[in-house]
Amino acid sequence: MAIDPSKILLNGRVAVVTGGGSGIGRGIAAGLTAFGASVAIWEINPDACTAAAAEIGALGIVADVRDAAAVDAALERTMAELGTVSILVNNAGGVFYSPLLDTAEKGWDALYRANLRHVFLCRQRVAGKMVEAGIGGSIANVTSIEGVRAAPGYASYAAAKAGVIHYTKTAALELAPHRIRVNALAPDVTLTEGIMAMAPPGAEERFAYTIPMARAGHVDEMAGAAVFLASEMASYITGQTIHVDGGTHASGGWYHKPGTDDYILGPP
Repeated sequence: MAIDPSKILLNGRVAVVTGGGSGIGRGIAAGLTAFGASVAIWEINPDACTAAAAEIGALGIVADVRDAAAVDAALERTMAELGTVSILVNNAGGVFYSPLLDTAEKGWDALYRANLRHVFLCRQRVAGKMVEAGIGGSIANVTSIEGVRAAPGYASYAAAKAGVIHYTKTAALELAPHRIRVNALAPDVTLTEGIMAMAPPGAEERFAYTIPMARAGHVDEMAGAAVFLASEMASYITGQTIHVDGGTHASGGWYHKPGTDDYILGPP
């Protein structure tokens, strides 16, 4: 049977993107909308939520997805205005520098709540509605390359992101009988507003050495992967982590030798 190009379309589908007010989340929300989905952005920042929703043509709902009651309220409004959700992208997250010897319990809890707790809350609530409606669907959890490698100074964040990957695998197995696919997307350096604000001078030039494809990623490239996973083109893919990172994960410590296309093992 030939592949039907229309299988990539999301017409008639309802999608939720958490943390969709900026960066990768905003790019994914725009991508899902472009391919036909009706999108609800759940975003904690009111200004970012309003701006992104207006620009994309999405439903903007101000919500702190770390809070169960807020998730329940956001889902109720989304279903009332758009219909039953069949696409969920758990993108919300946060990070700050937190060396092991200096990490307080409060800091650990904050990073867990920002990066893993909401994945549980949103997945449980949205998947429950999918099961009730008998419609199946797709859930994509945004993790990070830090979930599969050491991250000095960011151990708590990396542990939470590793938890997202393992939670994705088990959720995929438990939800497979309900035709709900669960996958993860793992970016490395992606040119978001936040990254550009933190990057030191010359950072983009350094990417040419540290990333096999010699550049940072763009939010639209994350969006492309999210659209694919949400669509029927990915109907037999579940429990996987897709690294949208220009080859960084595969490189395993190999870098471009400055001024050449050769690789060396170790810092350039």
